Formats: sequence, structure tokens, C-alpha cells
Amino acid sequence: MNAYEKVMLARAKGRPTGLSYIHEIFSGFLELHGDRRFGDDPAIVGGLAELDGMPVTVIAMEKGVDMKEKVRRNFGSPNPEGYRKALRLMKQAEKFRRPVVCFVDTSGAYCGLGAEERGQGQAIAENLMEMAGLGTPIVSILIGEGGSGGALALAVADQVWILENAVYSVISPEGCASILWKDPKRVKDAADCLRLTAQDMEELGVVERVLPEDEGCCGAIKEGLIELLPKLLALPPQDLLDRRYKRFRAF
Repeated sequence: MNAYEKVMLARAKGRPTGLSYIHEIFSGFLELHGDRRFGDDPAIVGGLAELDGMPVTVIAMEKGVDMKEKVRRNFGSPNPEGYRKALRLMKQAEKFRRPVVCFVDTSGAYCGLGAEERGQGQAIAENLMEMAGLGTPIVSILIGEGGSGGALALAVADQVWILENAVYSVISPEGCASILWKDPKRVKDAADCLRLTAQDMEELGVVERVLPEDEGCCGAIKEGLIELLPKLLALPPQDLLDRRYKRFRAF
């Protein structure tokens, strides 16, 4: 399977969304809304949940299932208030030393006029900076598309996992082909050049785990989190931050 075929699988209709993973893996999910500045962004959902009795903060990019929901959720492309909501929940988690689990699935942050007027770039930059110094464990899991800074804004984590048919890239293959060759028909060449598949990510050291997509996928994620999160919580906060810093500097 070539890289662009993997991109098509990551975008496939009927692929499980962020909320699907939340409800399968966690119990007692209580969604919290709003960024306390502008409004609520349905493209990012987040709140409190339990993982095998452990309180956690869960945040997910949500594309929606049917067309009506996809439109309401802006096809999973967050506005600035979505990123600010996510950051608000992460800072709350830090206060109570709850681990944070993020599910990433977006073609990229929304680039509309309103998003730019409300500070899209600044919202993403603030997330990158704050997550780098967040004094509680963060695990991010790429479940579909991981597009550009819009995805990275929820992926500055202690560990990043990826599903075997998910992708992670600085730009979409279509955007890359248009910029490099001024020819969107060369999208397959662009996908190969970008090295965006899960297998590429593992080879490059960008992710710690590639998760098989089968009936036991959610179970494997749950077991992995149950094993990992207590170990990360046991680390002194400064040690956790030092390890996170070294992880990204190593790239």
C-alpha cells in the first residue's frame, strides 16, 4: 500500500472518530464546554473521564459521523476557541495532576477569516508552548489525519502513538503538490515525499507506538494507557518536563 492510499484510509468514510474512542476506552465521560473567551468549538471535545478508576482529562478532535454533524463540527478543523478550550482543560488537569489523553484527527486548523481575526496562529502557538511545560503527563494518539500545526497543537506530549493507517504531516499531499510542482495531480508523488505514514513516523522516531487497526484496537489503547500513565505520574514534575524537552530536541 502506497502513501497516498494510506491517506485515503485515514480520511475514509465510516472511520471511528474521537468520540468513538472516548466512549470505548473511558467511563463516565463528562464533556466540558467553552474557552471562557469567545465560545465553544464543536470540532474539539473534551472533559473528565475515568480510566480503570483513574481520573483523566480527555480531549479529542471530532469530525462528526453524518453530514449534518460534520458541518456542525466544521469537518474536524478547529477554530481558535477550540484550541483555547483544550488548553483550559489541560491547565485544569495540571492543577489536579490528572493525566491528559488527546486524540488527534484533523486535516488542519480552520483557515477562515473569523478564525484568523480571533487569533488562530496565536492559539496554536500558545498550546505548543504551554504543553511543553505542562506539569502533568500527556499522551497523544493520532487516529486519522494529523495535519500540520492544527494537529501538533494537541500533540506536544510525553508519548505519541499512531494507528497503523493514520498519517501525520506538515501539510496535506494536495497542498504540497500545489506548492512544489504547481500541479495538484502530483498528489501521490507528494505523499511519498512527505513520509507521512505511521511506519515512516516510527522509523523517524516521531512516535513511540504504531497500533494495529483491528477489533482489539481500543482494548490495546486502554491497556497501554493503564500501563503507561501511572509510570509517568510517578515521575517528579521536573523530570517529566526534562524528558519531554529531550524528546522533541532529539528530532
